[in-house]
This record gives sequence, C-alpha cells and structure tokens, in this order.
Amino acid sequence: MKTGISCSRAAAAALLLASAAALAAPPAMPAAPLTADAQRIAQAAVAARDNAGGAFAVVDKKAASVFVFDAKGTLLGASPVLLGLARGDDSVPGIGERPMAKIRPHERTTSAGRFASEPGRNTGGEDIVWVDYDAAISMHRVRTTNKADRRLERLASPTIADNRISYGCINVPAAFYDAYVKPALGQRRGVVYVVPESSPVAAHFDFMNPARDARAPSAARPAL
Repeated sequence: MKTGISCSRAAAAALLLASAAALAAPPAMPAAPLTADAQRIAQAAVAARDNAGGAFAVVDKKAASVFVFDAKGTLLGASPVLLGLARGDDSVPGIGERPMAKIRPHERTTSAGRFASEPGRNTGGEDIVWVDYDAAISMHRVRTTNKADRRLERLASPTIADNRISYGCINVPAAFYDAYVKPALGQRRGVVYVVPESSPVAAHFDFMNPARDARAPSAARPAL
C-alpha cells in the first residue's frame, strides 16, 4: 500500500514537472504546406536559372509562410512566418531611413518581388538576412522582447489571421532559421522571392516578365 502511494505521488510529481516544462517551453510551430504560388515560382526560377545556381527562399504572404529550396528547386523546409502589419506589396519611399517610431501602422508592409539577399547584422549584432535593404526589411529569428506582441503564439496558432505584426521584416522561428535559413542564405548572397498579395504574381518577377527590373540590397541598416 505504501509503495502504491509512493508511486502515485511520484507520478503526480512527474506530471507536475512535465506540465511546468511544457508551459515554459516555446509553443510548437506547425508545418507549412507548400503553396501553388510558391511551387510555381520555384520551378520557374530554376528553369530560368534566375536563382544563379544557389539555394533560395520563397515567402508566400497570402499563406504567411516561407519555403527554402536547394539550387535544383527541391523543397528543404517550410515554416510559418510573421509579416508586416499592413497589407500591400510596395514599401513607402524612404521608409528605410525613418526611425521605427515614425512609421505609421498602414505603412508597415512587407514588399513583394525578387530580392538579391545577403547576410548581415542588425544594430544589435544579431545575424540576419537582408531581403529588401532599401526598405530596411530582413529575415530574422522571431524576437520575444515585447511580450505584448505574443509573437511565438502567433506563429504557433492554426490561423494566419494573426501573423501580421512586424514593421515589415519576416520573422522566422529561431530553430527553423538556424536549420534552414542560415545555411541557405545566411552565409552567402542568395535570392528571396516574396509572393505578392494584392497584385499579379508575374508582374513582380523578371523571369516571368522581363520588362521588370529586380531590386537589390547593399549594406547594413537597422532591421524593422
């Protein structure tokens, strides 16, 4: 009888510890299914050799997801992301020069298009991937310093309705960033394709419409 009580107490204690650990651990991130637009862009980019023979990423804003591909267009990994608060495919001119406090809610967009990415660091010394340098937009590990933003919970939720929160940057789960984004884009120049959400897909990519010019980043700037 005493043994039974002892085991029962031990089991209860173990359950409490497990529950506490689960509460302390970050929420699990759901998988992101490959979207038709992301697959179409990846296939077209490889066929046109637009990715310059290197790994690349496709960010589908409508699905709030990122997909990392190898040089041949094979999907390596996919994850939900957080995006700019405001919907739209263009950035406000000069927004990359403004302090964050001067950026209004409707200006917090994640610009769409083809971007020549490059590794960099923000003003805090964190390694990031510059996407749209002129608009100060990067892809980086999700930050949890402002608890009111509930960014981890937003990433883990089953809906994409709450994935709009950033100033324009693409927030990625830290584990996914380290496992897929950093090896593919964090050590060399690459390409990031951001799928538009309010304009035609082909209008933003040279390999689908040669009349368009791609925009490229250059040096270091504070990430939004």
